[in-house]
Amino acid sequence: MSIVTIKDVAARAGVSPKTVSRVINGEDHVRPEIREAVQRVVAELNYRPNAFARSLSSSRSYLLGLFIDDPVSGYAADVQHGALLRCRERSYHLVVEPVDLHQPDWKDHVRNSIASLRLDGAIVAPPICDVAELIDLFREADVPHVLIAPSGEPAGSGAVRMDDRGAAREMTEHLIGLGHRHIALVQGPVSHSASARREEGFRAAMAAAGIAVDERAVVRGDFSFRSGLELGEALLNRADRPSAVFACNDDMALGVLITAMKLGIAVPDALSVAGFDDAASSRAAWPQITTIRQPKAEMAAAAVDILVDPSFRKKDAGSQAPLMLPHALVVRDSSGPWPAA
Repeated sequence: MSIVTIKDVAARAGVSPKTVSRVINGEDHVRPEIREAVQRVVAELNYRPNAFARSLSSSRSYLLGLFIDDPVSGYAADVQHGALLRCRERSYHLVVEPVDLHQPDWKDHVRNSIASLRLDGAIVAPPICDVAELIDLFREADVPHVLIAPSGEPAGSGAVRMDDRGAAREMTEHLIGLGHRHIALVQGPVSHSASARREEGFRAAMAAAGIAVDERAVVRGDFSFRSGLELGEALLNRADRPSAVFACNDDMALGVLITAMKLGIAVPDALSVAGFDDAASSRAAWPQITTIRQPKAEMAAAAVDILVDPSFRKKDAGSQAPLMLPHALVVRDSSGPWPAA
């Protein structure tokens, strides 16, 4: 099978190779009908631009970097998948760069990556999206960057997020609506700004319903399965154990669920368990875990779209408001009425 070239696309679309290049690179000054015609031919011929040739003919590398602290986590897998698929659609390539803040020379590693890869843009995932020293490295190198779920709105940075506070409130309201009044909260680590927002949502829902929060049942985990096991053990062995446990991610919720099974506590008849993320673990568990679907892959894909948009590369790029993507409450079998019907 012969390789499709940019000249083949231009001939089929009835335009010049330069126009095809402008469409592929997302440049301005192309009429909408021409852009649509070229994109249609690109899809028909399954044309894939040569990354090396593109980089030689322009000042861009067509390479984006995903900077993340734990590249093997379930969260990271969804983010990588979303970014990778969108990069493929936009004829860009993605490189994943782990950032271990516990290493004394982590800044040197990031600087070297930026310098050697000649990145066109960077996506920074939580929790390191809130590390000011890291963000400063991108600014110093003049690398456009988009933060996923940052705590604030750093000047000069693009941002994509979801409403963690609203989502946690919706989950708590779901449990309250089932008749639960003694609801425990398994928080995430302080290093994740989303942890605080999810706790705020939980407390707002409880206050709106006139229900006092049992502060002894508000415990802090680290988003790991093991912390869910350990904290589940402490919560469920109490004489006045809660009727529902809301864990701020699915791995911890799975730990609570396993602990309940170990202690012979029926879910959801004697205990409701809820999580957050809609990770694979929430669907693989039995019973399947009620959770919040966080648009992780969609946020990563949106970050790619922002970075490849020529207008974002202008000096005022960071002045635009963060892009907010919707979440969804996913009700499954781990939550039920209290007292059980």
